[in-house]
Amino acid sequence: MARPFQHPSAKDLTIDGVLYALSDPVRRGIVAKLIDCNGMSCSQACEDLPASTVSFHHKILRDTGLIRSEKRGVEVINIVRKAELEKRFPGLLAAILSNHKSPSKSPGSNK
Repeated sequence: MARPFQHPSAKDLTIDGVLYALSDPVRRGIVAKLIDCNGMSCSQACEDLPASTVSFHHKILRDTGLIRSEKRGVEVINIVRKAELEKRFPGLLAAILSNHKSPSKSPGSNK
């Protein structure tokens, strides 16, 4: 039987943890996708990445308190803890993500 996911409480969220988790463009992209879709499975959020990389990034997002993961059948559905983050750090998530550009939209990209 799989171990249940551990999520920090809202009062245990730290600015350092949030900034660390969102310092990586892949993780910012995951969070942006999850917000747009109001949650999705790990594989849907990271279609182009190897499973080990997907697992690594989701673990960091979960451990720092940015996402909540829930097992549904064989899938793990992830949801951004937007309301909790907004209450703890007003405007931070929106400010960071407003400046996020996906790799396909970056200047000089041929995609």
